[in-house]
Amino acid sequence: MKLQGKKVIQLVSGDFEDLELWYPVLRLREEGAEVVIVGEKKGETYIGKYGVPVVSDLSFDEVDIDEYDAILVPGGWAPDKLRRFPQVIRMIREMNEQEKPIGHICHAGWVLISAKILAGRKVTSTPGIKDDMENAGAVWVDEPAVVDGHIISSRRPPDLPDYLKEFIKVLEK
Repeated sequence: MKLQGKKVIQLVSGDFEDLELWYPVLRLREEGAEVVIVGEKKGETYIGKYGVPVVSDLSFDEVDIDEYDAILVPGGWAPDKLRRFPQVIRMIREMNEQEKPIGHICHAGWVLISAKILAGRKVTSTPGIKDDMENAGAVWVDEPAVVDGHIISSRRPPDLPDYLKEFIKVLEK
């Protein structure tokens, strides 16, 4: 178990992309990490775009970043909601300042754009937000998974295996 003792935040809001939330959660748990689902409200059931539910373990307000080793942002339409919460932006900025792994896939780049941490970073995303990423100062590339220091990005569900391999490597360090 490569990630025994590691603690990871998985952000959630309604209309998350089901695979982009659940695949990372399951893979990281298989490697021994504790993954904590964090949403606007503790104990809330959030439904993915394809109907798969997840229940939050904690609310945004209950998170102490110092207790966590990494954070994941799912894609789907959830990022457009997540980026509106000051607590989410604070979590992303604090993780960035501490150079802890930040994983984002598909539309999740919107959250990092709102946190204003992408200037000069090499990233990928769904091609649909390529312009948004570049307008935020990122260097966008069309690759399955991109690592730039502690920021790990990916395009879409078929890229999940590559994305998690890279995320796990960065989290192991």
